[in-house]
Amino acid sequence: MTSYLLLSIASDYNKNNVLVAKLVHLVNEADNKLSINDAKNLGQENMDVNTYAAWKELLLGSKCQVQDEPNPWNFWMIMLKSGNMDSTASICPQNGKPSQPFLQDSRFPCFGKGCMNMPRIYHDYTTLHSHKNHSKRSKLKGSFHGTWELDADMSKAKTQNDTSFFSVTWHKNLGKGSWKFHHILKTSSKYPWLMLYLSLSADMDLGPKVTKFQSDVHTEVRRGGGPSSQFYLMDMGSSWKNNGQPCDGNGTTDVTRYSDMIINPDTGEWCNPKKNLKLCPPYHTFANGTRVHRTDEARFPYDAYHMYCGLGNAKYLEEPINHCDAYSNPQAQEILQILPHPVWGEYGYPTTWELDVGRLTVTLLLSGTKPVERHWPSINLGTEIHVSSNQVA
Repeated sequence: MTSYLLLSIASDYNKNNVLVAKLVHLVNEADNKLSINDAKNLGQENMDVNTYAAWKELLLGSKCQVQDEPNPWNFWMIMLKSGNMDSTASICPQNGKPSQPFLQDSRFPCFGKGCMNMPRIYHDYTTLHSHKNHSKRSKLKGSFHGTWELDADMSKAKTQNDTSFFSVTWHKNLGKGSWKFHHILKTSSKYPWLMLYLSLSADMDLGPKVTKFQSDVHTEVRRGGGPSSQFYLMDMGSSWKNNGQPCDGNGTTDVTRYSDMIINPDTGEWCNPKKNLKLCPPYHTFANGTRVHRTDEARFPYDAYHMYCGLGNAKYLEEPINHCDAYSNPQAQEILQILPHPVWGEYGYPTTWELDVGRLTVTLLLSGTKPVERHWPSINLGTEIHVSSNQVA
């Protein structure tokens, strides 16, 4: 689930001829409620639900484009996900191909029919009001909140045991400072695998290819979400085919790629030369360009990696291999998760925390038939509580 908001501040004079600020919503409630039938009425004929979803994202994203130097960028997103999957329903493709039903197993939580429902979500549109501590200072504030439990009492969901809950509040002093986002995510026994991210998306489909951009983020983690919470200081997402070509919508050959750093102290290294070599990437590349194979126990930094999984549509992956979940993306996926470690110090991770994420991900091994130029248009921060009920982050 992705929601959009775009705000503009205009100036006007009141009846006393005093200059006042006025809030304008450039993406309004009618825009957010555009349906597939609305798309057809706007000339988008023969559109299925998947094409409609992409069309709406492009439409709302174009409204959110911010003119900037050297190139415009598009939007901050609040991204909300559930890992529930009904394996008997065959809704999700398997590595981009039609799937067959199979018996429910521990990989995918599901309490039965209806477990893949959309959450109830309440949107308090951003408003402009006086600062509670400074009467002459104005403040912008808005929020989302909700639950996946469709029968829950919304007034009690935040504190009630075994009830999922999410909340995002944003606020900013008018004319100065930065936006502040406060996230809360709570799992339940019915919905134990939930994700909530703040994402900066410089979308290549909506403008020029982004070669470089910088965003300053200050993070305060108040609750970690338990030992199964993977708090991503940085989760970078992109996609390209194994031959290096850009994706074209063919789910059988497109591949989604993720590069994550997890900063939960309770999350350890699953990559291990004796027990789980398949969870290590085939190579580690040091900052000076030296490449070390995962079987080199004297030099490979195993404790720098949480987990690697290979894509399900590759033909020549090195054994042993841990295949990624084949159902959580419309096409095959490849994931590399790293942990704070001195080898990433060259990129600022364990020391200054001013992260050179682009330079780092160029060195991380991702599959393909040949080296390609990589572009990561999406950067996320947030938590993924992985199959662990009644946890809060």
